[in-house]
Amino acid sequence: LGCEQAINPTDMQSAFSVRVSSRKHNICMVSDFFYPNMGGVESHIYQLSQCLIEKGHKVVIATHAYGRRKGVRYLTNGLKVYYLPLQVMYNQSTATTCFHSLPLLRCVFVRERITVVHAHSSFSAMAHDALFHAKTMGLNTVFTDHSLFGFADVSSVLTNKLLTVSLCDTNHIVCVSYTSKENTVLRAALDPEIVSVIPNAVDPTDFTPDPSQRQDDRITIVVISRLVYRKGIDLLGGIIPELCLKHPDLHFLIGGEGPKRIVLEEVREKYQLHDRVRLLGALEHKDVRGVLVQGHIFLNTSLTEAFCMAIVEGASCGLQVYDRVAGEEVLALDRRLQRLRAHCGPVAGSIFAFVAVLDFLFLLLLQWLVPDRVMDVAVDTTGPRRLWSKDGTEQRE
Repeated sequence: LGCEQAINPTDMQSAFSVRVSSRKHNICMVSDFFYPNMGGVESHIYQLSQCLIEKGHKVVIATHAYGRRKGVRYLTNGLKVYYLPLQVMYNQSTATTCFHSLPLLRCVFVRERITVVHAHSSFSAMAHDALFHAKTMGLNTVFTDHSLFGFADVSSVLTNKLLTVSLCDTNHIVCVSYTSKENTVLRAALDPEIVSVIPNAVDPTDFTPDPSQRQDDRITIVVISRLVYRKGIDLLGGIIPELCLKHPDLHFLIGGEGPKRIVLEEVREKYQLHDRVRLLGALEHKDVRGVLVQGHIFLNTSLTEAFCMAIVEGASCGLQVYDRVAGEEVLALDRRLQRLRAHCGPVAGSIFAFVAVLDFLFLLLLQWLVPDRVMDVAVDTTGPRRLWSKDGTEQRE
């Protein structure tokens, strides 16, 4: 004992940090929203996955089937995407029945040897299901919230209660703005210490200003968005006539497509604004800058947007921007049930605790019918240096 050396706590902490930072994870991104559907969440998931692959982690994505796009597809750097045969209920979100997705998600988690499940978007029923099943299987969970919600209307109350259940024992939560963090902490009654803010960003070299493209004899307001209800298109349709009446030199340039396009067309027809309101339809990403540099003001009317990527793109192009202001341990089943009942209230907590027990029993049944040990391990194809070999195994240099 006399030959023992004193241990420096700083050295222990640095060694632990190195060990943690060098650990590689098998990560599964889960959301109803992914390509070929277009939007900020889809782009966020893809870009984040590519960055994690470059860091040496294995990443797969699980989403629902889009039309004929079913099964397994591969994207850049071997990023594997599972398009699962789940029924879409509304607005590209699957039906929330919890149990029907467990066999498929368990198969993905086991075959890919997943260690972290990262779910995206409060609007995604599949994301909530994945968090619920991952915690039943004892996996670490992360959730990224991309939206803002109110507290008064029926849909917000129901969604907030579901979010409270989903996040009560999630290891960590990520928000895309500080406003979003405050909103999520209030909605789900969370400890702010387990909620991080990682703002979105764009490459400024792709969105450079060009004042020569603007017309000085008019003021042009640019709106680039999906034309759907939660993007505030009804609100936009209401303010266009008033603004055009007050400002004769005001023009609107609107890019995007969606079911609410008819609202803007009706407004343009009713108030005879054909020469002042241009609807460009769907835009390719490469064409967005060309539209932005034509404007003086970028307007965002989204009802639920927590951090609009188009705002950053517009600001990078030199436009004035106006927006509508709107880590714990994995718990054992008994402690998880206690957390649900204590965190979600006596009624909802008891109901979801019962659902958690049923989910656990269903998992035991699946493990008995198809044990984990007999399920094939999926080949890791992620990363630029991963190759397929002739015998179906992975080759490394």
